[in-house]
Amino acid sequence: MADVDLVSVRTFLNNMEAELALSALEAAGIHALLRRDDCGGVRPSLWLSGIDLLVRSEDAADAAAVLDTPIDAPDATDG
Repeated sequence: MADVDLVSVRTFLNNMEAELALSALEAAGIHALLRRDDCGGVRPSLWLSGIDLLVRSEDAADAAAVLDTPIDAPDATDG
């Protein structure tokens, strides 16, 4: 397996926002993962340092564009 450079495109302070952003990227076809230091979910208070949303470096610009798109923005197929 080849080495992949991962970059953080956002840092979240709560799990719900991080999971929503992860879902948005996956829906757009961008593979992503969350990095958090919470002892495997046992110590959620350790999230104080934030939850990083990681993507491949070559996907960073596309991921940022997806995350920067307002939720209520019209879709390209809307007339």
